[in-house]
Amino acid sequence: MVIVDRRAAIHSALGEPLRLAIVDHLVLGDASPSELAAVLGLASNLLAFHLGVLDDAGIVRRVKSEGDGRRQYVQLRLDDPVVAALTRPVPTDVLTQSLADALDRTQHVLFVCTANSARSQLAAAAWRRVSPVPVDSAGTHPADRVDPLAVETGRRHGLDLTGATTARLADVDVPDGATLVVAVCDNAHEELTRSGLPAAADRGWLHWHVPDPLRAGTDAAFETAYTQITERVDRLAAALHDLPRAS
Repeated sequence: MVIVDRRAAIHSALGEPLRLAIVDHLVLGDASPSELAAVLGLASNLLAFHLGVLDDAGIVRRVKSEGDGRRQYVQLRLDDPVVAALTRPVPTDVLTQSLADALDRTQHVLFVCTANSARSQLAAAAWRRVSPVPVDSAGTHPADRVDPLAVETGRRHGLDLTGATTARLADVDVPDGATLVVAVCDNAHEELTRSGLPAAADRGWLHWHVPDPLRAGTDAAFETAYTQITERVDRLAAALHDLPRAS
């Protein structure tokens, strides 16, 4: 009965069209309240009310930015199997137009983090395992090497990072208009937003709040990052390949 009660509470929360729109918007990426308000055209107080209902129902969580500590991001609780099941497969017919257009144009995926030494490397390696779409990774301020714990985490899960090297974002040659950028850390997302790339609120590119495992420097932190990244990679790959294409 616990699972039934949980599902009932979630369905009740999603019975309001605006709350359903918020959840649909977060299926592929995280967003700050201001980004959500801009996309959905909601006043901040009305958005706060609906986010509170979704939070109370255990559908979303709010997380503090690792970059600008004054910012928060809203993300689906994809670690909850009930929430994960309700949002899979990804409902590609409800994607915002800018993101649907970006996915339709996508011929290349670029995962970006600050140092390009862990999260973006794991994301690119995981992407190669599930999608034929070409992929690269880069950093806004790349480290000298891929972190050994990232290499070891990849090895445990069948991802070979032994020959991987770091790259500077500005040096990566990407197809014009055909690259989907996925920022897998808050610092990179905020730096890219400030630099003038399309606003995250437009959903022409994606942001995933994945805590930096290098801060803890433990196997457990890297395993958590790997789990979060691969869940997101699988969802994005499925959405990209399920999206109806013009004949």
